[in-house]
Amino acid sequence: MTNRKRPEDLRSHRWLGVSDLRSFGHRSRLRQVGYDTTDWAGRPVIGIINTWSDINPCHTHLRQRAEEVKRGVLQAGGFPIELPAMSLAEVMVKPTTMLYRNFLAMETEELLRSHPIDGAVLLGGCDKTTPGLIMGAISMGLPSIYVPAGPMLRGNWQGKALGSGSDVWKYWDEKRAGNITEAEWDEIENGIARSFGTCMTMGTAATMMAIAEAMGLSLPGASSIPAADSNHPRMATQSGRRIRITLHSSRRSGTPYSITPSRKSRKSTMSTPTASAAAISSASRAGPASSGCIVSIPASPRDANR
Repeated sequence: MTNRKRPEDLRSHRWLGVSDLRSFGHRSRLRQVGYDTTDWAGRPVIGIINTWSDINPCHTHLRQRAEEVKRGVLQAGGFPIELPAMSLAEVMVKPTTMLYRNFLAMETEELLRSHPIDGAVLLGGCDKTTPGLIMGAISMGLPSIYVPAGPMLRGNWQGKALGSGSDVWKYWDEKRAGNITEAEWDEIENGIARSFGTCMTMGTAATMMAIAEAMGLSLPGASSIPAADSNHPRMATQSGRRIRITLHSSRRSGTPYSITPSRKSRKSTMSTPTASAAAISSASRAGPASSGCIVSIPASPRDANR
């Protein structure tokens, strides 16, 4: 049974909806930015946790995707607020982004906890970004939906398809063996990564995005949409609408496409060891899967049940 939430039931109401000195300060500062009462009055505040960065090629497009999420939130009657979070670029961060996954989880949790947020949209995709965002959102216990960054377009060299994270090793060995020239190696460098997005091979990024979808944390089919495909911005807008619709009701159990909203019901069918094992199994049956997911998937149920 579902009950439609009243504006005063929203978490953000204590920041923006009451008549006291602190709320006066909150509302006056929103007006300082250029917002007005009609932007927030009676509307749920949707936090868009964005891991965009100039140096993260997997997430280069997430600045624009945040705008498309906002469009969906506004269409459904919400108030979108974008909050930047740590961007973990596996291809740039040394020695490994695994050192910072838990930092991102903590940052995500505290961004949601410390601000007047009623629900969240999580934007990420590169390797440890997905588990970091999900772990933080689960720990906070707010309704959330994950928007996967999506894979880049496949590479191309002399009419051959190139796979990121796989063919680089193959052709490096060919170069060391003297089978390709330095000029050909440069051509491969120019052709192996043709667009923004995560690795298009089934590495950790693609595996984690698929597992997140299998766990019901993103819209069906979202993880396999290429980042440069026109369906990707439409999916982002649909996700913005979906999280607003989810907040229409207050449920005691897991909500479709959303991390369970109730702190008491964190131990839902979406965040148990059984669900994690099922998600890994589903991703593995669909195709090859990265062993990198093993170090992150068990952490989500632990966060959900602590």
